[in-house]
Amino acid sequence: MTTASGATAVQIAETVQGRRRIVEHIGSAHTEAELAALIAVAKGKIDAGQQHLDLQLSGAQQVRAAGEAVITRYCSELLWTTLSGSYRRLGFDALDDDTFAALVCARLVEPTSKLDTLRVLDDIGIDAPHLSSIKRALARCVERDYRRQLSKACLDHVTAQGPGVALVLYDLTTLYFEAEDEDQLRKVGMSKERRVDPQITVGLLVARNGFPLDIHVFEGNKAETKTLIPVITGFTERHEITDMVVVADAGMLSAANLNALEDAGLKFIVAARTSKAPKELEEHFGRRGNYIEDGGAVELTRPMGTGADRRDRRVVWHYTWARDRRDNRTLNAQILRAQRVADKAEPLRKQRFVKISGQTVALDDESIERARAAAGYKGYVTNIAPAVMDGHALVAAYHDLWKVEQSFRMAKSDLKARPIFHRTRDAIDAHLTIVFAALAIARDLQNRTGMSIKKIVQTLRRIHTVIVDIDGHPITARTPLDHDAETIIAAINARH
Repeated sequence: MTTASGATAVQIAETVQGRRRIVEHIGSAHTEAELAALIAVAKGKIDAGQQHLDLQLSGAQQVRAAGEAVITRYCSELLWTTLSGSYRRLGFDALDDDTFAALVCARLVEPTSKLDTLRVLDDIGIDAPHLSSIKRALARCVERDYRRQLSKACLDHVTAQGPGVALVLYDLTTLYFEAEDEDQLRKVGMSKERRVDPQITVGLLVARNGFPLDIHVFEGNKAETKTLIPVITGFTERHEITDMVVVADAGMLSAANLNALEDAGLKFIVAARTSKAPKELEEHFGRRGNYIEDGGAVELTRPMGTGADRRDRRVVWHYTWARDRRDNRTLNAQILRAQRVADKAEPLRKQRFVKISGQTVALDDESIERARAAAGYKGYVTNIAPAVMDGHALVAAYHDLWKVEQSFRMAKSDLKARPIFHRTRDAIDAHLTIVFAALAIARDLQNRTGMSIKKIVQTLRRIHTVIVDIDGHPITARTPLDHDAETIIAAINARH
């Protein structure tokens, strides 16, 4: 179809019961090469997933007319150039391993098994390594400790943009296996996904902007509090860092952890367990009254640890009206359930705000009153002096922790981090190293473009570079860029 500008539009159409319907507009071509490129894309979409029948045509039957354009190759070159460009920009090419680089970039295109990666690369027209080369690359990944080198490159990338490593965020997640038996690594433990399958525990360290800095794998039954120190001290010792603020959630809170961080010369901001709020705030309210403005903070001191390990810690309780409403809605639901237990409308079981005295089951009014007084507060424990960072600055720093959770979601969903095709420790380590590198590229591209990695891949994958042969003369053409593709490329080029 010819457009008003004189270009030739290429569309995919279908006819159903005599009625023609446009399924998808592929693009508009101004030259014969562009037309051939768009036709190749359309054919690729129509033939997707179909098997081709080799009819063994004779040479006479394969002769084409003079001047006929024949497509000899087409690929998603722009997508691959974008992904591999980020890989090099982050310094990952220092590994000097083309097969590993292909595995990392292919995972961003479509996360799948290492064997199926060959199919992914073929789908986008990229020369794929042999399966034996992939297996050797996975072995090299562990033998040469690629993860350590990638971590160093990630740190260099962050520090090149400013003092981004002055504050790091740490969190933990679990990845489960559909396996019946445990082994030395895959063990049943406290699952983030509430499963009872063998699992591994993965700790992720990121910069304040969410860019990954390090990743560690632990046994599935490893306690959260036992993972923080090995990750942090290992990172600081490898990179000779002596001044850093560590932000973590309440699962990492223990007196031993905080003492170890402080003894290493590090600062920390760790969420306080909400169970501590009623008692600490009750003492404060008893002295000063319970009025506090929206967004206000209460400064307290809490002794932590025992004996020679006991140290006084600064605790900041931050209040917001929105959190107060949310907490009270939760409390009302809990009180209602407790009342039903007290009224014997529900069976007796462990329930908050239920008090048992002999044969009597009743509401614990004192506990309810304390919980009401603490509604709207969230606490933070730190060794940073108020003169250096006030309560509101502490809260702002802690709130960046959601960027670790976002990175975990990206790794689990977009990059399919769960190593379902691996059983041995080395294979799992190699797999997660690939995921770590892919996550860094995803973060780099997202930070540059403001778009999700999923949209970047989907947009650029549609742009094909095509080699067209006309009477023995190869011509290279590319499908025209749409608005989204132009925006992505412009944003990447602007940040070089």
